[in-house]
Amino acid sequence: MDNATDEPARAGYRRSAGSPRGEARRRELLAKITDDVAENGLVDFSLRRAARAAGTTHKVLLYHFEGAEDLLRQVVFALRERRIGNALTAAAAESPTLAGRVRAAWSSLREETQLRRVLDQAMGLAMYDPGRYAALGRGASQQYLPTLVSFCPGHWPEQRKLEVAGMILATLRGFLVDLLVSPDGEGAAAGFAALLRAVEREEAAP
Repeated sequence: MDNATDEPARAGYRRSAGSPRGEARRRELLAKITDDVAENGLVDFSLRRAARAAGTTHKVLLYHFEGAEDLLRQVVFALRERRIGNALTAAAAESPTLAGRVRAAWSSLREETQLRRVLDQAMGLAMYDPGRYAALGRGASQQYLPTLVSFCPGHWPEQRKLEVAGMILATLRGFLVDLLVSPDGEGAAAGFAALLRAVEREEAAP
C-alpha cells in the first residue's frame, strides 16, 4: 500500500464526530470508499485513492477519519457487515433449521467471490504486519459470531449456542482457506457435507 500520503490526522484538523450533519457526511464518504475497495481490492490503498473514489480530497477525509489505517479498518468492518447481511438474507429464505441456515450462509459465502477476495486480503495484511494492521483481523470473530448464534435453536442455553456457533465459524473459515488454494472446491464441499451432518446431529440431540 502507498503510504506517502497516509499521514495521521494532525492536531489542527477538526472532527466530525458528534455532529449529525458531519456523521451523515462521514457515512456517505465511507460508503463510496467501501464500494471502491469492494470492487478494486486493497492493493495500493491510500488516502488519495480513497479521496478520488469519494470525489473529495484527502484533507476532507482527515476531517472525518483519523487517517488511512482508521479508514481502512472501518472499510473492512463495513465489508464484513455486507457479508453478514448477505448471509442473513440467504438464511431467511431457507428452512428455519440450524443446518438449513448454515447451508444458505455457506452458499452465500461461496458465491460472493470478489468480496471474499478483498476480506482475504485484509486478513493477509493483519497476519503479514500485525504491528500495523492487527485491527483488520482483530474482532472478526466477534463480528461474525452473533449471526451464527442467532441461527441456533432459541431454546438452547446460551453457552451451547456459543460453542456450536464457534465450531461452525472455525470450520467455515477453514473451508474458505481451502477455496483459496483449491479453486475446484472439492475438499471444501466434502468437508461441508460432514459439517452439516454434525450440525444435524447436534440439532437432534436433547
